[in-house]
Amino acid sequence: MTVIAPSAVSRRLPVALTVCLVSFTAFWIAQRVAHVTMLDLMVYRAEGATVRAGGDLYALRATSAQLPATYPPFAALLFTPLTLLDTGALRALATAGNLALLVALVRLSLRLMGHTRVETVWWVSAAAVWCEPVWTTLRYGQINLLLAVLVLWDLSRRPGDRLAGLGIGLAAAVKLTPALFAVLLLVTGLVARARRRDGPWLRHALGAAGAFAGATLLGAAVLPYDSWQFWTDAVFRASRVGKAEETANQALRGVVARLLHTPEPGALWAAVALVVAAGGLAVAVRAELRGERAWAAACCAVTALLVSPVSWSHHWVWCVPVVLLLAAHGHRVAAGATLLVFCSYALWWVPHGPGRPELHQGAAELTLSALYAAAGCLFLGLAGAAVSAGPAVGKEVRRSRTSRTA
Repeated sequence: MTVIAPSAVSRRLPVALTVCLVSFTAFWIAQRVAHVTMLDLMVYRAEGATVRAGGDLYALRATSAQLPATYPPFAALLFTPLTLLDTGALRALATAGNLALLVALVRLSLRLMGHTRVETVWWVSAAAVWCEPVWTTLRYGQINLLLAVLVLWDLSRRPGDRLAGLGIGLAAAVKLTPALFAVLLLVTGLVARARRRDGPWLRHALGAAGAFAGATLLGAAVLPYDSWQFWTDAVFRASRVGKAEETANQALRGVVARLLHTPEPGALWAAVALVVAAGGLAVAVRAELRGERAWAAACCAVTALLVSPVSWSHHWVWCVPVVLLLAAHGHRVAAGATLLVFCSYALWWVPHGPGRPELHQGAAELTLSALYAAAGCLFLGLAGAAVSAGPAVGKEVRRSRTSRTA
């Protein structure tokens, strides 16, 4: 094993940090030159203003695009402080916050993989900021990086940690998609119990459910009418979020809608999503039981993105841990191809926008506008093979082996 001299580390760390800061500065300038409006951030601010004014949250139409509120009421409560800042300060704060969250995402992803070199965090962050999902997240002022960090922070807790479940529960209370991580923990715990294995999964799932319930009940207590509207009506209408066939929708529903040239993909999408959900969750559970939490987290995230009715391109910030995971386990060709997909901006090369040209795409355009979903499906297949072939690791697996041989 090669031992790196402390002096070498002390020299490399400032270089990596400087490169990252230069990259972030260039990114910030590029966003200003592009005159980004941070449209979604303005919607969040409008939601916070509606809460403060006692208005009808789900009748809201904000910005020139007339966008509605789509998150649960608890999210709107969190958005109320945004009304205290003027637009310029709010955009600057959102940009700085998201850049810090990107660094946290990279750090937590590497930690799950057992990589501890600090300079790697800066090198990766310097490059990752330019991939399309991250660029678009900052362009719109979105919260995708915050949700991913909450989930990974939670999954990096030690077994039995009293805060285990808090991050996943809060993330699911803000936006429902992360709830699949609680399902992963629950199913893993049930399978482990059926195999007569001990583990922290059921307690972890219970903690996530408790955090979600607490946040949701808080939203209901403060906003009873809006909570009733959301949980009895708005949550069931995916069309409120956007049109299924939009190029930006990189979920399976969007791919099928464009493939069939219809805005309502119906039963075929439901069948495909059910198969992918079962397969992706099965791979994630197997990985978790074998102590491969990084694989489990990435598979669960990709599965959630694929089966959600709408997964905009900026939701795919999970491409960062996916590429890191593939590279860390020697799948360099797959890592390079995945990196190319998410840095190519190829889905925007096809006709899109008013007039719904997405409903009339040819073979080449259909391929380009399905790249994220295709990459996600291929990753799940590769992960299934890797998890099945690789040696079991992790504290819980080692403990199980010890108990069987005692």
